[in-house]
Amino acid sequence: MKNLAIIGGGSWGSALAIVLAPRFSRVTLWVYESDLAARMGTARINDIYLPDYPIPTNVEITSDLVTALDGAEIVLGVMPSHLARGLYQRMLPGLKESMVFVSATKGLENHSLLRTSEVIREVVGTSRVAVISGPSFAREVARFEPTAMVAAATEPGLAESVQAAFSGPTFRVYTSSDPTGVEIGGSIKNVVAIGAGVLHGMGLGHNAMAALITRGLAEMTRLAVAMGGRQQTLAGLAGLGDLVLTCTGDLSRNRRVGIELARGRKLEEIVSSMKMVAEGVKTTDAAVDLAKRYSVEMPIASQMYEMLHSGSSPQEAITRLMERSLKGE
Repeated sequence: MKNLAIIGGGSWGSALAIVLAPRFSRVTLWVYESDLAARMGTARINDIYLPDYPIPTNVEITSDLVTALDGAEIVLGVMPSHLARGLYQRMLPGLKESMVFVSATKGLENHSLLRTSEVIREVVGTSRVAVISGPSFAREVARFEPTAMVAAATEPGLAESVQAAFSGPTFRVYTSSDPTGVEIGGSIKNVVAIGAGVLHGMGLGHNAMAALITRGLAEMTRLAVAMGGRQQTLAGLAGLGDLVLTCTGDLSRNRRVGIELARGRKLEEIVSSMKMVAEGVKTTDAAVDLAKRYSVEMPIASQMYEMLHSGSSPQEAITRLMERSLKGE
């Protein structure tokens, strides 16, 4: 497969265009903002979302979806989760039956509670859908720093095809047959990361952070298994790996939301001041709804919901978590 279309020109989509360009003869990068696409085409830099990282010459930048999809063999979706359905519906006239779809979106559709790969299957009507996730800050990928991801699909051989197409000297892709576990890990870790930011913003230390990461992983795993995923998937790159990165890394947008909440800023003010989407804010709602649907206990996600939407203070959330009924691990 030599032709790749990347749908989504934020920091992650741009970073993937940079790192995957050497692997393909032609890459098209679809950017929503037509003025940004024009500037990127001339200056070869995404001056809003990923400044200072040159975009290779074999990457064609466009704000026209039909142009972006023309001749593509792989369609790599890198849009925010709440925009996924609408964008795939808009893509329909330019899609071909032979195309392979790969989702790099880390989030859930709130009203339906579907994973993004399920949204693609529903809208496009294809089984040729893989997901790719793992610990990966866009800037580090764009700097060609070593990064390990996991590609997952249920269709035989599809994950291996994505692995072969995407893997390179600094971008190593492993395979999995558990897209459910991979997508739940990549989504719910953002909720836990908001909590990690709260702890950091409150000046709490390593004990609290280690407890949050460990118990957050337990919540992610319980939900993924209840939904048909595998426990070992959550111990891998898309689970524990991504969780540790997002909870401890200064580049994490979701962690930044938590830090600002701990400083007393209102959620609306925080979100409106951010250039890029913090997926964990919307995913918190979906996580709480999924926990109810599958009768899974997710106390950290519940407290994040209370803090985001009901006005609970960070200290109140911590107190509720620490004073829950005692139980075995």
